[in-house]
Amino acid sequence: MLGAAAIAALLMIAGALASSFPMLLILWAAALTPSDRLLRCSAHPEDRPAVFAAQFALSHACWLLTYPLVGWLGATFGFGFAFIAMAAIGGIGVATALRVWPRSDPEIITHVHHDLVAGDPHIADAEVAPRGFRHAHAHVIDADHAAWPAR
Repeated sequence: MLGAAAIAALLMIAGALASSFPMLLILWAAALTPSDRLLRCSAHPEDRPAVFAAQFALSHACWLLTYPLVGWLGATFGFGFAFIAMAAIGGIGVATALRVWPRSDPEIITHVHHDLVAGDPHIADAEVAPRGFRHAHAHVIDADHAAWPAR
């Protein structure tokens, strides 16, 4: 996703140089990113409708801010400037994600449950650890995992 976001920001610079509507359509098609994969990996099947609804609301809130801004910039300073502004916004997003997202982000995470009791179905495959039960699986935020495990 970070790579796709970086490419999208670079495509905005190409948009500043685009000289025809068909070129802009090609850039638009190239900028689409597969966020559904990321969302599917981040939630249990029964939680996905809420996760997709939250992503829809967040993305539209961002569009509510950026579409008028970019439209105003395009009308006031020209579309080349508006594309450069979009590239800057995208670059800031990529830089922020690189700063806050962990470098190592494995799908399967070994972690210890301190708050579950022996016999809980979630820890059926766990081994007893100091002050809890240790096991590993694909980690999502749910009733058994209120936060990401500390690294």
